[in-house]
Amino acid sequence: MTEVSSLTGRLLVAAPALADPNFDRAVVLLLDHDEEGSLGVVLNRPTPVGVVDILAGWAGLTGEPEVVFQGGPVSLDSALGVAVIPGGDGPLGWRRVYGAIGLVDLEAPPELLAAAVGSLRIFAGYAGWGPGQLERELAEGAWYVVESEPGDVSSPRPEGLWRAVLRRQRSELAMIATYPDDPSLN
Repeated sequence: MTEVSSLTGRLLVAAPALADPNFDRAVVLLLDHDEEGSLGVVLNRPTPVGVVDILAGWAGLTGEPEVVFQGGPVSLDSALGVAVIPGGDGPLGWRRVYGAIGLVDLEAPPELLAAAVGSLRIFAGYAGWGPGQLERELAEGAWYVVESEPGDVSSPRPEGLWRAVLRRQRSELAMIATYPDDPSLN
């Protein structure tokens, strides 16, 4: 089996031609990527459900918008917390994924992390790929792989994240940010 180069901590930005409605103009933060598969959360799918309605103790640590995000089509009944904690070692209840980005143990008391958290997002569900599945989708051109920035996790305008991430690229990808929502109307 060929060795997989880890994309953990990078962003998958959906190509305009990606046909799966679950990932239309999605920006996915990869939390894990190895030969056993990949797992990530969609950063730009806010739901109308407030964090206070399902995880009240964590609501004070989330940024705008203070809602739960649909992390992907898998396990929508489970919650993942992703936080940015600047600096060195993070507090108890947080596991570094990449750089300042890490996973929060939502079973831990929120006050353990309150002083350290720079930003927090709560996701219902996640996006998952089996062994080799993401690599096939990448080879087909379904996704662009780009570097993440800590602010991507807590963008106050998640609906504009797809365009913003593409626009900041120093390549021809920046032009794709102007791709129309419905090309048939051009």
